[in-house]
Order: sequence, then C-alpha cells, then structure tokens
Amino acid sequence: MRLLLSASLLALAVTPAVAQEHSGHEGHESPPPPQPVQHQHEGHEMPQGHEGMDHRSHHGSTAMMQGALGPYPSSREASGTAWQPDASLHGGLHANAGDWMLMGHAQLNGVYSWQGGPRGGDKAFVSGMVMGMARREAGPGTLQLRAMLSPDPLMGKAGYPLHLATGETADGVTPLVDRQHPHDLFMELSASYSVKLGPDSSAYLYGGLPGEPAFGPPAFMHRMSIMDSPEAPITHHWLDSTHITFGVVTAGLVHKNVKIEASRFNGREPDEKRFNIETAPLDSTAARLSWNPTPNLALQASWADLKSPEQLQPDEDETRWSASAIYTRSFGEGKWWSTTAAWGRRDRDHGSLDALVLEGAVSLDDWTLFGRAEYTENNELLPKAGHHGDTYEVGKVSLGAIRDFQVAPNVKFGIGGLYARNFVPAGLETLYAGDPAGAMAFVRLKID
Repeated sequence: MRLLLSASLLALAVTPAVAQEHSGHEGHESPPPPQPVQHQHEGHEMPQGHEGMDHRSHHGSTAMMQGALGPYPSSREASGTAWQPDASLHGGLHANAGDWMLMGHAQLNGVYSWQGGPRGGDKAFVSGMVMGMARREAGPGTLQLRAMLSPDPLMGKAGYPLHLATGETADGVTPLVDRQHPHDLFMELSASYSVKLGPDSSAYLYGGLPGEPAFGPPAFMHRMSIMDSPEAPITHHWLDSTHITFGVVTAGLVHKNVKIEASRFNGREPDEKRFNIETAPLDSTAARLSWNPTPNLALQASWADLKSPEQLQPDEDETRWSASAIYTRSFGEGKWWSTTAAWGRRDRDHGSLDALVLEGAVSLDDWTLFGRAEYTENNELLPKAGHHGDTYEVGKVSLGAIRDFQVAPNVKFGIGGLYARNFVPAGLETLYAGDPAGAMAFVRLKID
C-alpha cells in the first residue's frame, strides 16, 4: 500500500512540471489588466511587481488591495486568519457603499457520490458556500466583518458516503464512519480589527462565533490546490476540522512576511444540530507561525491543545500539530497551478496518530484538473462501545476534472467528476471488499 501511495504522491508532485510544459498554450484573448487600486490606508504601502504574482480575480478585476490584517496583498488572506501565497487568485464581486468596501462570492455544488463495497453507498446532495465581507477604516485601523453560510445541512445529519472518512456524529450517540459529516449552516460569523505598527508591521484581533482558530493550513475548500473538488479529505480531522469553531478569539502580530498568532477557543467539535449557534467556554489554545518567503510560497507550523474535542468522548483531551507548504504560480492568462503538502498529528493518552496529504490542481483556461493523495493512521474505523478501536494505516488517491462554462458576467457553470481509490491493510480488506473504489459526478454554479 505504501508503494502505491508513494507513486501517487510522486505523480501529484510533478504536476507543476507538466503545467509548465503547457505554458505555451494560447489562451483566450483578454483586455489588458486594470491598474492597481490606490489605497488610502496610511503607512501600509502595497508591494508591487512581484514575479509570478497575478492579482486579478477570476473575472479580471484587480485584487491589488491591502489585506485586512496587515500591509500585504489581500490575496494572501485565506480562511480565518490563515495565509496562502500572495500569487493566489483572489476572486469575488466588489462594490462600495459609503465608507464600506463590500465583497461577495458563492460556490454551490450538486453532487452524486458513489462508494463501492459493503461499507459504501450512494447519495445525491448539495454542498458549497456563500460568503460576504464588509470592510472599512475605523479610527486608527481597519475593521472587517465576514459571514459564510453552507447548504450542507440540507444533505441530512448523516452527511454523505465517503470511504475512510470518520469524525463527529449524526445522532449524538453513534459515530460517523465511512461518511463525511455535513458542515454547519453558519461556517463563519466573524469580525477583525487591525492597527498598523509601522510601514511593514501590524497587530490584529479576530473573533468569531463561529470562526477559525490559528491552527493548520487554510481549510480545504479554500485551498486553490483542491478547492475545485467536492470531496472532503480524510485528513480533515488532523489538519483543518477546527475551521468551524463556535467561539474563538485570536491575536496576532505581522512583520513583513512573517506572522505569529495565538487563539483561545471552544475545543468541542460542532454537535449534530447543524442549524444553530452553539456556545461554550473558550477552554482550548492554539498558536501558529506563518512565513511567506516568496510571493509563490506560504509556510506554516502550528500547535493546538483541545479540551474535550469529541462529543462522544468528552473526557478525552487532544494535542494537535500541523505543518504545511503551499506553492502557487500563474503561467499565462487564465492558467495557474497550486500544490499543497501538509502533515498533521493528533496526540492522546493512548498514542499518536499521523496524517499526510499532497494535493495539486492545474487550471488551463476553462478546464481544471485536480488530484489528492492521503495517508492516515485511524483508530475510528472500527469503534468499540463508545471508545476508539484498533489503529489502521489507510490511504486514498483521488483524481478529477471540471469544465467551466461562462454563462453570464461573473457567473460560471461547471461539469465535473472524480475517481477515488482506497487502500486498506489486510485486517480491513474483508470489510471493504478488497480496496473498493469511489466516484463523484457533480455540477457547480460559481458566482465570482
């Protein structure tokens, strides 16, 4: 199994090289890009002319605006307070209302998931997100309000079939196994305030109910390397399941291309009630160090101490570790590639569980190709009477594509599909009928 995973990881790793070989492909003619926006924020001069940076959004408008939390391009900001490469595309529909700058974005997927074998199943569902942001200057700093909603609860409490996915519960009693749980209706309701400390520095405060603490890479649906795939990663609960946390406060410092931040947050995962707002003490802690050494590269290392993270094991605490690298580059009009490599660890009294993921995407005008290879050490695949069971090393490789069609200004309709192959050890082969496969067909509406 490890040999197969290694080959898959290598295939994803060389994707950028393949993309560069296609860089001579002629794209659609486009008008010249607009001039960078002139910013009013005193002391926060924007960097200009970075090699490999493309600050236009998907529909050609400029993203050369200042970040909400510091003196850097807004394209650096991803989910919560996480960073991605400055060269990332930064979409959204922008407008002004008085002193407020407004932005909106929507991505909705209609998906049919099929998972083979005796532990599989099939289901049609809707997933995605709708996001809105409002920003203005307030006193000596910048105020930003952000909201993100998801249609996931409409798929039902048990989510959708997905081999080797575990975590959370549909009824408050039974763990979800080989199913991906739905995200809550409210994925983020947050506010942030940043103040300049100098031409290259800032300090900020971020709070959300829900929000995202300072842990891990950006959430998977925000990473350019895999955001076109509707399939959730099986590494979700190692790397980014805290992206919906009902109660979080984060303080951070930025100096040039380095950021250090710490959070206090509610460590418990959301319960099976997906439409409500939950409250609990801010009993957990996280810290993250981020560094963007070049416009194309974003690095982070983070740690979190979670109190009672799982609803079904309320007496167990957990320590998590994470490190990741994201590399993104454009290579022509409408063409880009992005790759993420990440590691996560979950430490409990009964031992440590590691996870690895390598994912990549290449966009060639209207086509986007994407893939992901994952490895986890999982003790939730065969739970025992309210407790975790034996630990198994498992893996998954997924490959897919989507073709987008421009149907209106700022509106695209896409048709896509993916194929996944699962790898399980001998102790699980009978249950999974010999490494079963899975597949998804999907359509997508994107307003950007």
